[in-house]
Amino acid sequence: MNDNNIQHSIIQPDPWASLRAFTPARIALGRTGTAIPLQEVLQFRMAHAHARDAVHSLLETETLLSQLQAFSLPVHLLHSQASDRHEYLQRPDKGRRLNEASAGLLSSPGDNGTQEGIAIILADGLSAKAVNSNAVPLLDVLLPLLRQASIELTSLSLVQQGRVAIGDEIGQLLNATLTVVLIGERPGLSSPDSLGIYLTYHPQVGLTDEARNCISNVRPGGLSYQAAADKLFWLIQEALRLQLSGVELKDDAGSLLTEPSSGNGDLE
Repeated sequence: MNDNNIQHSIIQPDPWASLRAFTPARIALGRTGTAIPLQEVLQFRMAHAHARDAVHSLLETETLLSQLQAFSLPVHLLHSQASDRHEYLQRPDKGRRLNEASAGLLSSPGDNGTQEGIAIILADGLSAKAVNSNAVPLLDVLLPLLRQASIELTSLSLVQQGRVAIGDEIGQLLNATLTVVLIGERPGLSSPDSLGIYLTYHPQVGLTDEARNCISNVRPGGLSYQAAADKLFWLIQEALRLQLSGVELKDDAGSLLTEPSSGNGDLE
């Protein structure tokens, strides 16, 4: 009997083990004596390592900028006040504001006081891996929907060391009607690549999280790009019609979503 056979022979299976076919969550792991089986312990450590790697991953800026240019919109490469990853993790406040050079790059077309268009922002958040993998495929589905509905778009921004609230300053400087922030969520042990989407009407510095709507867990193993784009498109239309977002904008789309969303919804 080899080592694998010996290992399997001493594992006591969990009676709910069949449920594992329906979720990547760590349930019904079985046991070896009073302990978790060695294979499950090793898989947990590997998943934890992937989550840590995701937190410290970097935006693939050259690749993303090249891909974003294909959407025929102005593209801005911006940076928050957090100078590097260490400062970003230690000082969340600096991840919420643009540094001086980036703020200077954005001009406000609304000197006359009018607001127009949607500003779409990609920020690394707590998993640049999620943005690298999922942001452009989502935009491939979303932008045709917006253009078909004649919804005006102002620009695309790619932000390094950015948190959700940095979209408020970008939207304010661009005088955008609404911002859509695509950002890497806090990695879970089975989802180091979850992309979150935050929608804010009339963005301005100082808003709190109750002013936003969130769609979570966008990735191949979670909410599909098509389902996320359909949901976001519906919310954008309602936000523009009602001129609000956040807790006052109720999600009544109902049947649009047929897939579960179980992401972390990290607002940081």
